[in-house]
Amino acid sequence: MDFSLADLVREHAARQPEAPCLSHDGETISFAELHSRSSRVASALRGSGLKPGERVVVLARNSPVFYELAFGCAKAGAILVAVNWRLSAREVSEILNDASPSLVLAGEEHLSLLPALGPECSVIGLEQDYARWRDACPDTDPAYRSSADDVVAMLYTSGTTGLPKGVMISHRNLHFSVRMAREVWGFGAQSVNLVAMPLFHIGGLGYGMMALSQGGHTVLLQAPTPEPILDAISRYRVTHAFFVPTVIQSLVNVPGVDAMDLSSMQRMFYGAAPISETLLLRAMSVFGCGFSHAYGLTETCGTVVTLLPEDHDPGGPRAGLLRSCGKPVSWAELELFDPHTGERVQQGEVGEIRIRSGMVMRG
Repeated sequence: MDFSLADLVREHAARQPEAPCLSHDGETISFAELHSRSSRVASALRGSGLKPGERVVVLARNSPVFYELAFGCAKAGAILVAVNWRLSAREVSEILNDASPSLVLAGEEHLSLLPALGPECSVIGLEQDYARWRDACPDTDPAYRSSADDVVAMLYTSGTTGLPKGVMISHRNLHFSVRMAREVWGFGAQSVNLVAMPLFHIGGLGYGMMALSQGGHTVLLQAPTPEPILDAISRYRVTHAFFVPTVIQSLVNVPGVDAMDLSSMQRMFYGAAPISETLLLRAMSVFGCGFSHAYGLTETCGTVVTLLPEDHDPGGPRAGLLRSCGKPVSWAELELFDPHTGERVQQGEVGEIRIRSGMVMRG
């Protein structure tokens, strides 16, 4: 397989340069514009002496900068490290010490989270310096050719059982997200995908590539706030969206939501936490579209188990499936093991989930 993340924006910019690619805060940029901006980023990275395999950290709220950096790093052979801006300064310091970045780009409000960095690492403030740094370079694509197994992004785990660990995501891993979009979740060139989850998380950054990978339109919000989400669905005629259950609860609780025009919605994805059957049924009634549960993890580059719309059968003979995560996708094997003995557990017994797939991280 010869796949590079950078090829996505290259191909769509060549095929449909003026098609809407990304909308945020009232601005819409085309595939050609994202291709140009990300090429400038790549040129700036290479011009600063950054070598393939070196890390570029972004510490910021959702904005188009993430996409410019993701594709710019891929074009330059660099590794994008998206860091959770909600962490404490100590936690950010631990992650940066582990990642050893050559460049850090941070929002002004997050600069105070940064530790003292050595002379080998530069810092760029996004509001003050980023656009000037990017636009000082030509939009010539460096055309660096990555191997499918080269690492293109590194996201850190939540660290619930220890220190956060850097998950190395390759171009090959992300190729399965492209397949997921096309083969399982119904994305196409006419899709409009609402992305409101944080881009430092695989549920934001990985999911945020779904419509884009198919030549569709991505609508990016800075935060998953109920009223702006519902307004964006109506204004942009959103067809696909992913939310965690707490966000879905906030959406269905908005006064007057039942009277809003949400008819453009084709598929809503939910996951990352358990959802009650009561909430799921309410959401299905409000949005009137197909629902899909998504189960995955950073280490699998996103979803490896999904409950498809046809398996949502409230009131029917298979209503119990509403409490299920679904089935593994065709390119993932899933087994349950006893973590102490290493033996497979019997059907109906509790076990540790183990997954084998081309989606599983490097290392």
